[in-house]
Amino acid sequence: MLDKLAGMETFVRVVEGGSFSAAAQAMGVSATMVAKQIRTIEERLGSRLLHRTTRRHQLTEVGQLYLERCRTALATVALAEASASELQQAPRGSLRVVAPVGFGSRTLAPALAEWLAFNPEVSVDLTLDDRPEECVAKGHELGIVIGDVRDTTLVARALRPYRRILAAAPGYLAVHGTPAHPSELAQHSCLGLQYWKHHDRWHLVEPKGEVYVVPVAGRFTANGGAALRRAAVAGAGIVLQPEDALINDLASGHLVQVLPAWSYRPTPVHLVYAPDRRPTAKQRSAIDFIVRRFGVASP
Repeated sequence: MLDKLAGMETFVRVVEGGSFSAAAQAMGVSATMVAKQIRTIEERLGSRLLHRTTRRHQLTEVGQLYLERCRTALATVALAEASASELQQAPRGSLRVVAPVGFGSRTLAPALAEWLAFNPEVSVDLTLDDRPEECVAKGHELGIVIGDVRDTTLVARALRPYRRILAAAPGYLAVHGTPAHPSELAQHSCLGLQYWKHHDRWHLVEPKGEVYVVPVAGRFTANGGAALRRAAVAGAGIVLQPEDALINDLASGHLVQVLPAWSYRPTPVHLVYAPDRRPTAKQRSAIDFIVRRFGVASP
């Protein structure tokens, strides 16, 4: 295809210059090379494009039609390249992003809406999927991975680790007391996430690095974090949930943080994307925004 486009450009130059030598001079190649390209096109098409005279080349009927098509094709290519170049300069176009369901809907979606406010020529297509690496490998431009990145072909930018904290309703704590150490959780109703492999054993970490593993149990389990949060607000027990999922209930007083010096062992978070030597302006802008908003992991 590239050879065909090069041949088209040579043919247009010959017509506009009036001769092989004029085209050769404009292109910085030999007249022999120009003549060879024209012969190659004619052989491929099975028809003469030019009537050759000693002074000037004249178009045949087929040559005239081919010239029009060449100019159209070359103009289309030039427009495509100009559009691609323009995309490198200012954020515009649609950005495909993928993130886990919970984090994507609670936290990333409103952040991206804020980013859109500063980039009026960009749109966002957000996919909520708990397999973000697979989606990025299939064409999504950016992805958020909570946990370790398995696909080593992707670029991974470390963000602030994901924290899960403990909380309960003031009414529950008034009746059952407020635990002062993780060991006391065994005497409380701890709300369990059914499909989570650590639902009955919480690994809690305090700022100095001490780790305490406590077996937990409770009278309420669910297969969704939102249901557990609502049960905690209703006084069913102590919940262990992502900090961003509880922030509004903590701010309103519907929940109170329990054992604030402790949290579940932090989970790595990464912004991932396919390696590209020339990322688009929209992608570069979104990467910078997400890194600023969600912080960089501590060394």
